[in-house]
Amino acid sequence: MKELSVVITVMNEEDNIRPMVEALEDALRGFNYEAIFVDDGSTDATRTRLRELVNDRIVLVELRKNYGQSTAMTAGIDHTRGEYIALLDGDLQNDPTDIPGMLELLKREDWDVVAGNRKNRKDGFILRKIPSKIANYLIRRWTKVYIKDYGCTLKLFKREIAEDLGIYGELHRFIPVLAAMQGARITQVDVKHHARRFGTSKYGLGRTFRVMSDLVTMIFFRRYIQKPMHLFGTMGFISLAAGILINGYLLILKILGYDIWGKPLLILGLIFLLGGIQLITIGILAEINVRTYFESSNRKTYQVRKIYGGQQA
Repeated sequence: MKELSVVITVMNEEDNIRPMVEALEDALRGFNYEAIFVDDGSTDATRTRLRELVNDRIVLVELRKNYGQSTAMTAGIDHTRGEYIALLDGDLQNDPTDIPGMLELLKREDWDVVAGNRKNRKDGFILRKIPSKIANYLIRRWTKVYIKDYGCTLKLFKREIAEDLGIYGELHRFIPVLAAMQGARITQVDVKHHARRFGTSKYGLGRTFRVMSDLVTMIFFRRYIQKPMHLFGTMGFISLAAGILINGYLLILKILGYDIWGKPLLILGLIFLLGGIQLITIGILAEINVRTYFESSNRKTYQVRKIYGGQQA
């Protein structure tokens, strides 16, 4: 088994390939490592440049089309053989020379994840830094996973954590949250960050809305994946209680001879009643799905870090 696997996702980075390989070789000299380049549907000469450099350390995984960074990361992790796994951007903005120190920290202090924090970020202030700061604040506040820089791809993992991340859709931005859901011990270190030398950025201001959509998903996974009824049931019973109170009040008015037909309050009461019933029903169905998920895949609702004492088979 290799000591370290470095997963690098690339798309249309033809001018960055050779400098990246050279930077890895310089930074990881003396390590038993492999570099897994995942080509995510490039339309330029990226694949050709990588094929020219493939050897016993450099591996190219070609995807049939562009699936997105999260899927490309998953494909890369699936093809690793290392005891430790690093994620790295292919645009040379992350610096491979940070990897040895992060790996040493991971081993020495028995962390599960070491995340990079771009201390002196070399990106545009208005379109990149400000939206990133807002997103980082919201993610920290709502998920309770206190990482400064969620947008930094450079991270190191123990293999068992990386293999079970479950990076779907565009959830690569929430990797620390996914790791925390496994009970991973996470630390962060300042890393170098360089201005892009070649190619163009694949990120724009529009991704902010996707991040917010994914954040709702992560809040649900973080807090309610094993107990969805606590979310839907609570909202359902509150709505049901409000509907009963409103309609009870209107019933009393009706008994006293008042005309309640067509009143907005009557419509609101019915909405609360029906909404409460629907939310409770959704909660029950979600509970059934959660049990099916865990039982059909033989997954446990817990994870053991280590076992001390006793007889080891």
